[in-house]
Amino acid sequence: MKIALPSNQNQVDEHFGHCEYFTVFTIDDKNKILSQETITPPAGCGCKSDIASILAQMGVTHMLAGNMGQGAVNILGNNGIQVLRGCSGNVKNVVERWLAGNLKDSGVACAQHEHGCHE
Repeated sequence: MKIALPSNQNQVDEHFGHCEYFTVFTIDDKNKILSQETITPPAGCGCKSDIASILAQMGVTHMLAGNMGQGAVNILGNNGIQVLRGCSGNVKNVVERWLAGNLKDSGVACAQHEHGCHE
């Protein structure tokens, strides 16, 4: 399994659409982290870039994020990537907490920001 997190300075970026990079963790069938890599997103705001299909082609099945709009949640879902919102902190610690079953989706989608990215 592969898990992606919008990241900035090794922390979950609170704003999916403008993160510095995505950290992608590869997890084995015993929920152990095998590897970690970073992916620079293409130009464009989050869901309007091609990041969902790029991550899906890499085999990413889960996105652990801080905040994101419903449009991004839908596009990721259409690419087979399940989204969990409301995450914060060090990316590796967030993955470890999720693997241990200690994180739940906040259910909150950000509605608007000054940059006009949301549909």
